[in-house]
Amino acid sequence: MAAGDVTEVTMGSCTDLYYVDTGMYDSPSYGAVYVLDAERPAVVDTGIGTNYEYVKDAIGTVGITTEEIKVIAPTHVHLDHAGGAGFLAADCPNADVYTHEIGVPHLADPARLVEGTKAAVGDQWQYYTDPKPVPEDRLRALTDGDVIDLGDHELRVHHAPGHAPHQIIFEDPANDAVFTADAAGIYVPELERIEPTSPPSNFDLETALDDIETLREIDPETLLFAHFGPAPTADLLDEYETVLTEWVEEVEEKRKVLGNDDAVVDHFVDGVDEDLIQVWGEHKTRAETAMNVRGVLGYLDRL
Repeated sequence: MAAGDVTEVTMGSCTDLYYVDTGMYDSPSYGAVYVLDAERPAVVDTGIGTNYEYVKDAIGTVGITTEEIKVIAPTHVHLDHAGGAGFLAADCPNADVYTHEIGVPHLADPARLVEGTKAAVGDQWQYYTDPKPVPEDRLRALTDGDVIDLGDHELRVHHAPGHAPHQIIFEDPANDAVFTADAAGIYVPELERIEPTSPPSNFDLETALDDIETLREIDPETLLFAHFGPAPTADLLDEYETVLTEWVEEVEEKRKVLGNDDAVVDHFVDGVDEDLIQVWGEHKTRAETAMNVRGVLGYLDRL
């Protein structure tokens, strides 16, 4: 799958659902945006804003006009999920933008989002574009238990704050599927495995494990990863629980041995998996690792 490719989701019970590879970070199979061709069509997540035309073109490929889109639903306001919200809202005049209530002010005024993203992603900022504000009268605040009615589908809101306090996951019962945001980790389809995601500054292991339990309770047939693509739930939640727990333990142990946080970051960056480099490219793989190490170190500091 290449940047701009649109694929129908036929896995499990899914219908009316498509996703586009946004070419995020110039890496294939990393960033997905979903288009749900419901009675009230919706877009779930929006990418980073760069290569926004891929999202707009995907809507047309599905057979929907931008005027027909009714719902734009970023799972959280990290810019790799919500950076395109303002661009999409401008081109979809009949759509409201739904996200968790904590995130709403940041979509209206993205200045602090930009500042925080630059601090978290370092030189990966080169792949971003400055986000466009979403008009306040177009924003709709969500909280746990809310439902977005799409007619023949609905998006049930579950708060999942382990990755970030403004993260929610969307359950689509008609498709027996969940849009996972980052609550189930990063799925690498080429390697058929889960990678951890633990970015600064709000990653919290215990709450992230609670989010995995929330997904278990929903018990969907299909997980719809923003990073990247659909996958049968099967044993993936158990796998991610193990991967995430062991990842935090590894960083904690290496900090005890090295005693210097920069050395800890360098250790893991130098030891990245060559198979992952073959998928994402060297720059993204090493930058992702560095960011995730810093997130764990921040979590350990708070403990």
